[in-house]
Amino acid sequence: MPLLAALLFNGLAQAEGMDDKQFNAIQQLGELNGVALHCRFLSETQRMKKALVLALPKRRQYGEAFDQETNTAFLKFIETKASCPAEVAFSKQVDAAILVLDAVFAEQ
Repeated sequence: MPLLAALLFNGLAQAEGMDDKQFNAIQQLGELNGVALHCRFLSETQRMKKALVLALPKRRQYGEAFDQETNTAFLKFIETKASCPAEVAFSKQVDAAILVLDAVFAEQ
């Protein structure tokens, strides 16, 4: 995400009651989701979306943060001509990101 857009969105997220740890957890899953979409790890995409639905309060800005970061990561992956990671290793990254998401939203 371009720096200015990230700062503006982060400011909006904080104004809506999302703290930095929560924003970062959603952002991390969005980054992973962008890679998963590009690499066609569709089961991982489904797993991340399910985790978000289960962990997050039903507020629009949470979904928007995830979608924005997904789009940014997807485009960055294409622009940098990155290689897809091994699916097993990627799945472990998703596991860790979901654990962080669950932990930071359990603190509410």
